[in-house]
Order: sequence, then C-alpha cells, then structure tokens
Amino acid sequence: MPQYQAVKGARDIFPEEAARWKHVEGVVHALAALYGFNEIRTPVFEYTELFQRGIGSTTDIVGKEMFSFQPDPNGRSITLRPEMTAGVMRAALQKNILGTAPVQKLYYISELFRKERPQAGRQRQFSQFGAELLGVSSPAAVAEVITFMMQVFDSLGLRGLRLRINSLGGTHDRLRYREALQAYFSPYRQKLDTPSLERLEKNPLRILDSKNPDLQEIVSGAPKLYDYLDTEALDDFDKVLFYLSERGIAFDIDHRLVRGLDYYCYTAFEVTGTELGAQDAVGGGGRYDGLARELGSSSDIPAAGFAVGMERLLMTMEKQGLFTALKLQAPLVYVVLQQQEYTDVAMQVTFRLRKSGIRTEADLAGRSMKSQMREANRLRCSFALFIGENEVATGQYTLKNLVTSEQSTLPLDRLIEILHEPASGE
Repeated sequence: MPQYQAVKGARDIFPEEAARWKHVEGVVHALAALYGFNEIRTPVFEYTELFQRGIGSTTDIVGKEMFSFQPDPNGRSITLRPEMTAGVMRAALQKNILGTAPVQKLYYISELFRKERPQAGRQRQFSQFGAELLGVSSPAAVAEVITFMMQVFDSLGLRGLRLRINSLGGTHDRLRYREALQAYFSPYRQKLDTPSLERLEKNPLRILDSKNPDLQEIVSGAPKLYDYLDTEALDDFDKVLFYLSERGIAFDIDHRLVRGLDYYCYTAFEVTGTELGAQDAVGGGGRYDGLARELGSSSDIPAAGFAVGMERLLMTMEKQGLFTALKLQAPLVYVVLQQQEYTDVAMQVTFRLRKSGIRTEADLAGRSMKSQMREANRLRCSFALFIGENEVATGQYTLKNLVTSEQSTLPLDRLIEILHEPASGE
C-alpha cells in the first residue's frame, strides 16, 4: 500500500472520468450562454460569519459540517465554503454589481467542502454547478432558473428525475407555521431524536426534513405549511406552477419539502433520482429575498437560484448508461519513428502537425517500431505517419490509414491538407 493516500472524503479523478466531467461541464457552459447567465468565480474560503449569517446558525451545515480555522493573528475565523449562494451574494454586494445593472444572471461550477461522513455521492470535497438570478424573484424569474436546470438534465439525456416543489411563504407565513409545528411536535418530545429536539426550539421546519425512518409517521401527520400561506404567497406559487406547466416541465407538489438552508422563502424545489438510494437529491434551490439583508444590505434583494451536485449527477448518468459511447478523444495521428537517430525530425514533424491543429502523439520513451504501432492502436489513432531514413532524405512521408490500411507518400504540407479534409475522420 502506498505511504500516502488521498484524504478521506476526497478523491482523484483520472482521465476517463475527467472526460465525463468535461462533457457535463460543456453542456452547462453552453446552456448558461443560451439563457444569458455569466460565470462567476469566488474565493474557496470566506469569513465564517458569512455562512453563519447567510445559511443560518441552526442548520446542520453551520452547526456540524464546516471546515473552519483561524489563520491570522486577529483570530478571525475562516471557513472553506460549504455552499456557493452566500459567497455569490457577498461578492455582488461588495462589488455593487446591481448598481450597474439591476438584474444579474450568474452561474458557477465550483468545489465545495463539508465535514460529512463520506459515502456514495457525498464527499467532503465535492463539486456543484448552479445559477443565481439576482435583482428579481418574480414567478417568471423562479421559473427561469428551474427551466435552465431542467434543460441541463434533459440535454444530458437523464430520465426519471422527479422535480418536487413547494412554497415556504413569506416571513409572516413561516412565523405562524412555526408556532403550529411547535404545538404539534411538543407532545411527541419523548419520541423525537436528538437533532429533532434541537430543531423543535430553534427551527421546527427542519424536523420535516428528517430522514429518520422512525419519525416518518409523526412527520406525516404534521400541519401543512400550505395551509398557513397568505393570498400573495398562494398566487405567487400558482404562477410559478403555471409557467412550468406551459413549458411541459413535470412536477410534484410536496408540502413537506423545506430544504436545508434558512435563507429560502416562497418557492423552493428539489430534484431527486431513484438511482441514488437514501441520498436521492441531485439538486435543488429556490427563492431567497432576505439573504442580502442578512449579509448587511440595507434592504432585501430579490433573488432565486439552484445548485446541482456534480458527483450525484454523474452517478445517476452512469447508472442510466449515458456514458457508454463517451470515450477519451483519440489522437488522429501517431508519428512512428523507424530509427532513433531521427528523433529530432520526428519531434519537429509532431510540432508542425499540432501547430496545424491536428491531434498528434509521438513516442517519447525510445520504444521499438512494433511497440509504437501497438501504442497507436491502443490510443485508437486513425493514422500512423512514418519517419525513417528514406523520409528524411526525400522529404516524402508515408501516411497509413490504420482502419483501411491504405497508404500515401507525399510531402508533409500535402499530408496536412489531407488530414484536414472531412474524409480523414475529423
């Protein structure tokens, strides 16, 4: 066993798997451009209080899962980011980008960190892609971010995903509902687990999110938040559902859905898949108008967004067989050196081919011609270009099609032209 191994909860991604990541990332980048979202990149760490204020001190993330440390003499704690929304909002406020344009459409593909128990689809270092629409949170805006997210799934070929959606209402709605939940759960104190007892006093809505199977019967009898929504919240939610229906996006209304972060209000949503077992959430999001004020803004800033876990998305795609045809991009040409004394010529020819935009590989280990041909076949190269005494003397190079075995002997410039033609397999 090697002396050094990856830290528990972090993993290495090798070329074949990296090709899958690049495929998904390419779809995200393309659709973000289609929807008018521009990429943002924020620091990998922030001051700890950003997440305490933004995410909420009663959440599991802040209470149990953050990697925090004190790197400076002032003793101000810094945390590796466990989620992106608070950092994006912090960046927007600091730069005052909404003062330049009242609506900002931002997206990201980023690494995040949480001190969780590692398991399938859940690592301590993980990745998400997501989008944040700042400056507006109308039903049309919420439907926009949901549609963007669902089109990513659709473009990747995913099947059987379930979009669950709910309304959390406004502040007054949740205050009324909080009191109703405390009244309902209090008689069950002896049956509640430790996390639920803590949530009963601090944030009883989080009890509805419990995964403890022993509590599901109790949770199922709890009052529904929907029954405590005012007319404004109901109308807002109905309009979001109207937009989704008009676009043919299937959804299930789930009155138990509350999401795990305190900053959500009004519409919240989550996408789940059947292939992931107990940890079935692929992504989710919602509206968070009050986050900016929590981070020091003098007023609320309407906002809505989503985040999708890359690892869970890739696991789902693999189980659905969506990577079967996805292979590493093979070199088009392998430069085969017949005599080692012409290595310098081979390197120059390789450079010229690459300079011309032709994917080219060459031997760097001084292997035999037979070994080079074996390597060309392993890499699935389409052509072999031979360099030996005769090629160097005449300036005529032999190009062999490794699929049809046809050969051509021509000057290098002409061979480059042939390799650029559609018939070459490009």
